[in-house]
Amino acid sequence: MMENAVKAGIFGVCIGDALGVPVEFKTRETLKRFPVTGYLEFMSWNQPKGTWSDDSSLTLCIAEELTKGYDLEKIGQSFVKWNKYGHWTAHGRLFDIGGTTRHSIARLIKGESARFSGNIFEEDNGNGSLMRTLPLAFYLKDEEDIDKLYKTVREISAITHGHFRSVFACFIYVIFAIQLLKGKSKSEAYDYIQETALRYAENREFNPKEIQLFYRILKNDISSYKEDEIQSGGYVLNSLEASLWCFLNSKSYSEAVLKAVNLGEDTDTTGAITGGIAGIYYGFEDIPEEWISDLVRKNDIESLCIKLENKLMK
Repeated sequence: MMENAVKAGIFGVCIGDALGVPVEFKTRETLKRFPVTGYLEFMSWNQPKGTWSDDSSLTLCIAEELTKGYDLEKIGQSFVKWNKYGHWTAHGRLFDIGGTTRHSIARLIKGESARFSGNIFEEDNGNGSLMRTLPLAFYLKDEEDIDKLYKTVREISAITHGHFRSVFACFIYVIFAIQLLKGKSKSEAYDYIQETALRYAENREFNPKEIQLFYRILKNDISSYKEDEIQSGGYVLNSLEASLWCFLNSKSYSEAVLKAVNLGEDTDTTGAITGGIAGIYYGFEDIPEEWISDLVRKNDIESLCIKLENKLMK
């Protein structure tokens, strides 16, 4: 197991997010003319440099609860604390929340169980659960029962995003991240998710029409597609494809996350999802020091990472 794996992954998420926040909604064409090369400030969300958004906040909420053990309802309530009181926000208040996440948290606030709070319809397949799912890779890294692994991923996704497509995207991402945690190469980890996810879908008799939507990742080689064939909006499948494409076509943490952000559109989330796996693979030492030092609440994030590492990575 690599040293500082939790810190590398969590900082990877937060920094990728913070790089993307100022240019969220910018088009790819605009960012080709004015590419992001480091932290910017203000712009899209009028935030100081190094500010991260809901992607990191909800990742940190899950990470914090996992330091105390796995409790689905408490994870759901941590989302409520974020939404109502600014818990694990960069500056004490949230400034960005997706519609599906907002509706689901509203149910939690009214007293619904986290088991039943998530939206379940096809139109509810934004990337709001994929963006926060990385901590589950640390929690599930030694789980050999793939049914239990899938069930846990499904539970956490379905706090807000309960449709199969969102759940399966999170499942692919988590098992990919676990292989990287185990020291596998990019190609070994990619081969693993192709074989494992397809076999699991077949064994569980998941809807073949849904599984076919994942064929660019699971049957083809997503890294071989041209950039203009990769979309980077808020749809969960696009986000998973874009993040894997950026990671597989990079040679460093910074190259991976800047490639992700400069795809445009949902820049913070593509940056966060890419940043999590790139952080794990390339290591904390590969993240530029300037990006670490200028990250908002870096000391709080580091303290949480140490707690989670001590809890889960022994």
